[in-house]
Amino acid sequence: MQLAFARCGVLLAALFSLSAHAVTPTTFGTVIGSALLCNDHTSNQPFYDYMVRFFGPPYKRDGGAWWFRTPDARLWDTEISEVMVSDDTWPLVFVGAVAETTPDQLEQAVSAQSGVRYAKIDSSRFPVRETRPGSRIVYFDRKSKIYCAKFKPLPPALR
Repeated sequence: MQLAFARCGVLLAALFSLSAHAVTPTTFGTVIGSALLCNDHTSNQPFYDYMVRFFGPPYKRDGGAWWFRTPDARLWDTEISEVMVSDDTWPLVFVGAVAETTPDQLEQAVSAQSGVRYAKIDSSRFPVRETRPGSRIVYFDRKSKIYCAKFKPLPPALR
């Protein structure tokens, strides 16, 4: 009897450790990747709910956004370490991500896999890259941030 309880305890511990580690859902590219390319972006609430469901609560709130760690997440064959979803303190609705690569490499990876083309919109040492729909890639220390930001729609009472 004690052996059966011991085996049950080992099994429960194994199951708990699996559920404690976020597994990147197969829909990550479709949901978050599309949002980052400004292909699907209307409201921050669905993205917030999606991130909480699959990655747990945000680990911080900073710069007008909720920040989520995304272990083992990849988009365009590039490691994505964090995803940001705008909170209601910012004048724009946005979804962003930190890519563990340079903007040049991220731009090439996105273009190779999605066909999306970026243009450098300034001539600074660290140029911002932008697509026609509005997706941007910017320098973030030695990494990149990719994001899509849109103006908030007016509340129904003000339309």
